[in-house]
Amino acid sequence: MPLFTVDPDKCKRDGICVDECPMKIIALKDKNSVPVPVPGADNLCINCGHCVAVCPTAALAHERMAPEQCLPVKKEWLLDADQTEHFLRSRRSIRTYKKQAVDREAISRLIDMASYAPSGHNIQPVCWHVIYETDERHRQTGMVVDWMRYMIKEQPEMAAKMHLEMVVGAWDLGVDVVCRAAPHVIVAHGLQSDRTAPAACNIAMTYLELAAPSLGLGTCWAGFFSAAAMFWPPLQEALGFPKGHMCYAAAMVGYPRYKYHRMPLRNVPQVTWA
Repeated sequence: MPLFTVDPDKCKRDGICVDECPMKIIALKDKNSVPVPVPGADNLCINCGHCVAVCPTAALAHERMAPEQCLPVKKEWLLDADQTEHFLRSRRSIRTYKKQAVDREAISRLIDMASYAPSGHNIQPVCWHVIYETDERHRQTGMVVDWMRYMIKEQPEMAAKMHLEMVVGAWDLGVDVVCRAAPHVIVAHGLQSDRTAPAACNIAMTYLELAAPSLGLGTCWAGFFSAAAMFWPPLQEALGFPKGHMCYAAAMVGYPRYKYHRMPLRNVPQVTWA
């Protein structure tokens, strides 16, 4: 099967797919012919789908995706600048959750939305791990605290900068400052040998936290958890990642206990122009 096929009756020979292809592997010989793959295109294609998505007449079908398989862009759903600013400014990091589990279907949909985040060369290296059961989340949070106790003893200067003694003290008093007693934690991980994985995981987790409010959910980046997951063997063993995988991002998730009514201020952006 060829890399892509073009319906000659639908194709307008406008060259849009040629211009938009990131790898420049589509050629249009003349105005009378339809686009074709360049020699070696099969080995260079990153399966990004730009050619399918950008064609205004749905004339081009890639071997891995046909136009009818791709959802159409609904122009009436696109946000304008004011709506986008409101959407971004109204997002809050949630640290107080209801004692209510989130349906697995909702978490799965949230991760599915986050999976559309961009990744270098469209490698899509992000893997997801959900610590769903509250008891297991509490157990693994205790492992994070164990890592903190180790840091306080072995690397006191670093521990002081991270205020780990306060976090451990709160835990000992029954207050979870690590995962904020969230019902679930979602972890993004990838191959340590893949240089695209850290950025891809962080971008995907950002997509996840931005998508969460649409499902009535709240999130907060679990920085203490992800740090411990990178360095603490007992927690790494509990997570059970495939060999060679590393945690690059983690987030608490649950139903917010409270609603926010205003959008707080932020510093004025520091911008330079060249």
